[in-house]
Amino acid sequence: MSFFRSNIEQMGGYVPGEQPQGDKFIKLNTNENPYSCSPKVKAAIGHMIQRGLQKYPDPLATAFRIRAGEVLGCDPDWILCGNGSDDLLTIATRAFVEPGDRVRFANPSYVLYRTLAEIQGGQCDVVSYQPDWSLGPAFTAGDARLKLAYLANPNSPSGTALAPQQVAEIADALPCPLVVDEAYVDFADNHCISLVAENEKVLVTRSLSKSYALAGLRFGFLVGQPHMIEQLSKIKDSYNCDALSIAGATAAMDDQAWLTQNQATIRATRQRLFAQMQELGFASVASQANFIWNPHPTIAVEPLYHKLKESGVLVRYMNYPNWEDGLRISVGTDEQIDACITLLRAAM
Repeated sequence: MSFFRSNIEQMGGYVPGEQPQGDKFIKLNTNENPYSCSPKVKAAIGHMIQRGLQKYPDPLATAFRIRAGEVLGCDPDWILCGNGSDDLLTIATRAFVEPGDRVRFANPSYVLYRTLAEIQGGQCDVVSYQPDWSLGPAFTAGDARLKLAYLANPNSPSGTALAPQQVAEIADALPCPLVVDEAYVDFADNHCISLVAENEKVLVTRSLSKSYALAGLRFGFLVGQPHMIEQLSKIKDSYNCDALSIAGATAAMDDQAWLTQNQATIRATRQRLFAQMQELGFASVASQANFIWNPHPTIAVEPLYHKLKESGVLVRYMNYPNWEDGLRISVGTDEQIDACITLLRAAM
């Protein structure tokens, strides 16, 4: 006898990248920032611990919303905070999707979108990317049952990004809200925050995990028009961000000089990695994120993943339906990338 909803039993569930215990691996598989966060973050968390944790945190993370609004050029009531951007994606899905509704996203892209839709009992409407990583008219096709669309921009695993004007055209054409998942946007040339004011259907999610080196802190935020934020706030957990994460995230947002320096470092290493992978014969895709997607036209890449793992380097082998498989390699330090390339060259 089962006590679970049928859709829960039938779904596969989201499988995150490997997180081995200890430090025996060079981790280039989950797009973590290889550098330590801003010293201001550590100081702010330490100060909060000294003050004590016996009281509940601010349920709206007001201090962060004020500082983020100053950085982004919007009022605090346009911002909703969450336990990582995945929490905001979950909130949006719960807000808009009922059983039988359709949820649209691209393939290949972030596989959590499918999981979130299936939890709600929604039907997945998957649109494949074009060979040049653009989206054709199928992504904006009308459907009375379509209640939500996700767009990872930059996308994972490709690292490609649509221009803001292209995203605006997609949002205008869709009959439903469009969640623009900008988890990697701090490594890109453009972003879509300005589109939120132009179209109430646009919701932009951001993460502090990647560019601010705070994957272990779990903090993200969503930008939307105030009346959208008001409704989404009804769905979040009462205290979905703890006091330490609010303090650390606010300090991170306050140190834009650290962010600028880290962006430059990651982008420089990304370019080195891209050039070296192409030299090895991979059909690597120019990236706007902190990773590079690497299919190979003639060599099976899954055995390479296993050989790297045996040698202490973790990358992400990914195999999507109706798409070529490949290795997604996060941008680590120069020394980590050199070690990865050396091992790859030997394995090939």
